[in-house]
Amino acid sequence: MKIWTLAAALLVSTAVGVAQAPSASAETIRTLNGAAVSTLRVPMNRAVVVETDNPFAELSIANPGIADISTLSDRSIYVLGKTPGRTTLTILGPDGDLFSNVEVQVTPDIAEFRERLRQILPNENIEVRTANDGIVLSGIVSSPARLDAALELAQRYAPERVSNLMSVGGTQQVMLKVRFAEMQRGVSKNLGTSLSVQGGSRGVAGSNAFAGGGSAGSLVPFSGDRSGGVLGFRVGGGRLTANVLLEALETQGMARTLAEPNLTALSGASASFLAGGEYPIPVPTDNGVGIEYRPFGVELEFTPTVLDDNVINLSLAAAVSSLDATNRVTIGGTTIDAFRRRETETTVELRDGESFAIAGLLEDDFRANASGIPWLSELPVLGALFRSADYQRDQTELVIVISAHLVSPTRGEAIALPTDRVRPPSERDLFLGGQLAAPGSGAVGEVARQDFGGSYGYVLD
Repeated sequence: MKIWTLAAALLVSTAVGVAQAPSASAETIRTLNGAAVSTLRVPMNRAVVVETDNPFAELSIANPGIADISTLSDRSIYVLGKTPGRTTLTILGPDGDLFSNVEVQVTPDIAEFRERLRQILPNENIEVRTANDGIVLSGIVSSPARLDAALELAQRYAPERVSNLMSVGGTQQVMLKVRFAEMQRGVSKNLGTSLSVQGGSRGVAGSNAFAGGGSAGSLVPFSGDRSGGVLGFRVGGGRLTANVLLEALETQGMARTLAEPNLTALSGASASFLAGGEYPIPVPTDNGVGIEYRPFGVELEFTPTVLDDNVINLSLAAAVSSLDATNRVTIGGTTIDAFRRRETETTVELRDGESFAIAGLLEDDFRANASGIPWLSELPVLGALFRSADYQRDQTELVIVISAHLVSPTRGEAIALPTDRVRPPSERDLFLGGQLAAPGSGAVGEVARQDFGGSYGYVLD
């Protein structure tokens, strides 16, 4: 059997002779330099040689699964640690007298573990100790990732017997800022012509028949919306008259949505945010019809983890939803609004102060319709009088941007509140000036003094 190292050489002192047998209870275990020890400690998978003053006749080990023993001579014992734990080594003399009971404690090989720990995490102040048959780690590490690495390495040497007393130092609170920016633009144009011809008391029937005698039928019908500009004129005289009506309509619309939820959480902890409400929806139950509430508004949920070198790992889910009255459903006489929802769920890594555009959407819908009288609408120049055309174009742009910051607490007076921007008006401001609110003081008060009137947003050609 190969001896990997000679950890200690112990001398077991015994009393000699039958007359001195009662003094065996006073025996001690001592090292070569004379320092007394109470337990023989053997590293796992390592060997220790024990020597006695007098020759022994018999050896026994209480639990061979913890330590293995063999004799090198009648005064030398070879002890090999197999599994962490405690057992007892019994040494008997030639006449069957008890020389000594030695408590053998097999411990994880922390010498090799310390060396590997210094190689893998050289800049971490981690203290390693043994407790019973396990390993105890203590100290302060720089990040949770390095704490997990130290624990994983310790499990290799003492599986399921590692006690963690380490703590993470530094700033480990993450503030996440999510910006939802959405712009919707729409343009629709309509150009139509209505032509009717009347001769005597009878009209010339077109695509729509005359409703009665003397009324002109419309060869090219209108769209039905007369809110635009309308121009009409009559051509002819006597028994034959042509009525021409031109209609032009143009509409433009724009909607801007911006939401910026901010949320702070500890590294490794989850946090959620909802600014909105809950919408009741009837659902069938065993007792009839019940109510289930669905949240809507600005929702944010994320879990940050601070890695090495202040790299932030983010697992997040963000959404913006609103009620959509254009897609309603009526069930049993109850009208339920639909939801318009934009959401994303992803995992990214970024450093302190960096930003990511994690989602984007660009939609461009174009619809065009044309109607006219066959053959007549295809005539050059005059064909415009026999046809109508309209088109509609809708554009939507959506971008979701996240920014992460490592933060620490600050004094309460250093934080500006939205209510600091305005203050209740005085009686003079209210009754004489008609002001419902007065600007606050400081930098936040300057925001309240800004004029938000005028042009802003996109310009659509």
